[in-house]
This record gives sequence, structure tokens and C-alpha cells, in this order.
Amino acid sequence: MSEKQNRSGFVFKTYEAPYQSPFDKLFEIFKELITHTSGDFDEAIDWLRQLDMEYKLTTPEYTIDDFIEDLKKKGYIREEIDPNGTGAGKTTITAKTERAIRQQALDHIFGKIKRSGSGNHKSKGVGIGDEHTGEFRAYQFGDALEKVSMTESLRNAQINHGVGNFNLTEDDLVVEETLHKSQMSTVLMIDISHSMILYGEDRITPAKKVAMALAELITTRYPKDTLEILVFGNDAWPIKIKDLPYLNVGPYHTNTVAGLQLAMDMLRRKRNTNKQIFMITDGKPSCLRMPDGQYYKNSVGLDPYIVNKCYAMAQQARRLHIPITTFMIAEDPYLMRFVREFTQANRGKAFYTGLKGLGEMIFEDYENNRKKRIKG
Repeated sequence: MSEKQNRSGFVFKTYEAPYQSPFDKLFEIFKELITHTSGDFDEAIDWLRQLDMEYKLTTPEYTIDDFIEDLKKKGYIREEIDPNGTGAGKTTITAKTERAIRQQALDHIFGKIKRSGSGNHKSKGVGIGDEHTGEFRAYQFGDALEKVSMTESLRNAQINHGVGNFNLTEDDLVVEETLHKSQMSTVLMIDISHSMILYGEDRITPAKKVAMALAELITTRYPKDTLEILVFGNDAWPIKIKDLPYLNVGPYHTNTVAGLQLAMDMLRRKRNTNKQIFMITDGKPSCLRMPDGQYYKNSVGLDPYIVNKCYAMAQQARRLHIPITTFMIAEDPYLMRFVREFTQANRGKAFYTGLKGLGEMIFEDYENNRKKRIKG
């Protein structure tokens, strides 16, 4: 065999994006738009038509109308009959689209984490466990045989002894590291007060995307974990994962205390799990519901009465061993000071994120927290 034939190396080519059908290209954009419009199909299609006029997304062979037909055929949208009998139907998205939106949110956020290399948290729980980490180490006396990775061990034997004279020794054996599998119960609180869309900045859509991505991660990768979601404005109430694409802000103040009370009620019902609260908010607490049902509201500065109630809730959560991680989408110094004191009262954590990096921070924190073993 000649020297030329033995040569090996790399061949560099111009990057070519993977092929996407006309439907797939439009569907990626449509999923983003339907999230921004809180599930309003007609508004999303209007935006898509405007984008098509500006950026020439379609061709005469495949138009927006063709795309809508395909959405129907593939089960992503359905026509709802008007109950008043007028004959005018309304087009809505289906559960299949809701799942696709959650998956896209997960891919966008989790993909960024993989590319950046962040989120690689070391855990003190590595050892004898039942959750695979993908990391290997040399076999040690006492390791259970079922933990031995046969594929990696055989590969070592071939490298060390050659294929022609196969021999497997103890030195060839490797064991895959595992984690003690802990269950995590998480409540995600989302602020839907009016300030989440004030000042020309859409803050609710990134919060929705994070919630959808987190829900998809937990249901597909950690099915034993639980995620419950609540929203809080003047009051707090739970919402279902399937309701997330349709979430809107309201003309509300921020009743942080009501949100924390509901979150702790949800977590009290969870047994033998790690528990945590994630709170996404951009504003100060400005509302309380009094025992007589009336609302006490004050949007001017930080009201000491409301703030002290928040601190009391933080301390109560600490006594229940429920850490609160606050993701603050604001950078006002006096609000940051409030969050710092709130966090100290709970001994939790706080991130002052803005909107950039919100998803990555929440995912890293979730992955890190769930590796901690249950105590007691």
C-alpha cells in the first residue's frame, strides 16, 4: 500500500444548512409567533404574512395558504364551530402544537447551554446510584458488576491487548458513574402584573418560554420530578402546562405574598422530595389581600407593610426547608436591595438577569439543585 493511500486527515467543506421543507421553515417561525400572540392563530398568521412580504419567505409554489392547509392536515390547528350558530368558525391550535412549542423552547434554551458548555455542575452524590452521568472511571474492588460498562471495557481490552489475541483483565474494566436519584418538586411562579409589558419591553413571552421548556425537560428527562406553575397579580392561581402558550398579563398589581402562600401550599402536599420555588418577577410587591377580602395596594416605592409580609413568607419557607430562587428581570437599585434582603431571609438565591440568559440560568439552577440528596 502506498504512502499516499495511508494518509489520513480532515476535509473542510463550506457549511451547508440541513435541508428544510417549505413547511418546516414556516413552522419554525409560526411557533415563535404563536407564542408571542398568546395562542391567537389569526394574529400569528397576520404577522407571518407581513414577514413574508418583507423577507420573501414563500414562493408561488408554496404560499401561506398552502402552509395553513398543511397545518390542518397535520393536526396542528382545528376549526371550532361558533356555539351561537352563526356559521363563522374560529381557528385554534391543538395539543400537538402546544407540545411542539414546548419542544422548541427546550431546544432553544437547552441547546444554548450545551453549546456554551455551561451547566456542568459537579455533584457530591456521585457514586453508587441509579442515574447515569455519562462519565467513566476505572473499576475498583467492591463495585457492583451491573455497574460495569461492557462496551467501554471491551474497547479497552482491544486497545490494550489487540484484536487478534483477545484478553479481558481487571485493568480493562471501567464503571459508569451514577448519581443518587433524588426527586425534585418545583413550583414556578410567574409575575403577570401589568409591568411585564410596560416600557416597550415584552417580558412575559420569555417567562412563558422558560416555563414551557422547563416543563418539557421535566416530563421527558425527569418524569419522577414534578413541576407546578402558578401566576400572580392581584391574586395567585395555578395554571396547567397546556395553558402556558395562552398566558397573558393583566391590569394587575403584584401580590408576591399570595404567590408564595399558594406555592408553599402546593409543596406541602409533596412527600419525600426535594422542594424549591422559582420566582420570575420584574417588579416590586405592591399588593396584599386583607382578611376582609379588600386589597391593600401601594405602587409608590417599597411599602414597609407589604415588604415585611414578604420577608415573613421567606422565613416561613426557610423553616419548611423550601429554598426560593428569585429571577429578577429588573435592575433598579432599591428593588435589588429588596430582593437581597428577601433572599437573606430565606437563605435562597437571587439572579438579576434582565431577559438575556434567563432560561440558561433557570436550567442550570434546576439541574444543580436536583442533584442534591434528600436529608433527614
